[in-house]
Amino acid sequence: MVYCPASVKAVQNECGNKISFIKTGFNREVYTSMEAIKTAQDEAPAEHKFGWRRMFGHKWVVKNIPFFLFVSLLAVIYIYNGHLSDKLTRKISASEKHIKELEYEYKTIRSEVIFRSKASELLKAVEPLGLKQLTRPPVVLSASSNEESE
Repeated sequence: MVYCPASVKAVQNECGNKISFIKTGFNREVYTSMEAIKTAQDEAPAEHKFGWRRMFGHKWVVKNIPFFLFVSLLAVIYIYNGHLSDKLTRKISASEKHIKELEYEYKTIRSEVIFRSKASELLKAVEPLGLKQLTRPPVVLSASSNEESE
């Protein structure tokens, strides 16, 4: 005799035959026919033993080809989106670097212009041309004084 847990009451084999149990006084059940259980397991069709093979068979695969294509398309779009975002990130960082370089160049040129526009620097720049700073105030010409002298 073979003992089984008390939670098992009856088993139905694949052929539809019920196998009954006898309850003992120790809250255990005993199989009435061990041979019936073994033959029920041996007589089980191959489809029931390997149900996953039938479920994922040729017909199922052919039936679900549109779904597989859709999932493949989503995967390609996902990969493309990842590459596009990486490319865009690299382009943005290159643009930021270029903007910083231009900003430094602008600041350098602005400081040079401010420095060269000082009066002392202007005098140094025009001295080779023979120009000098006025020592006396400029003369104001008027239209009436020009007509009288002619």
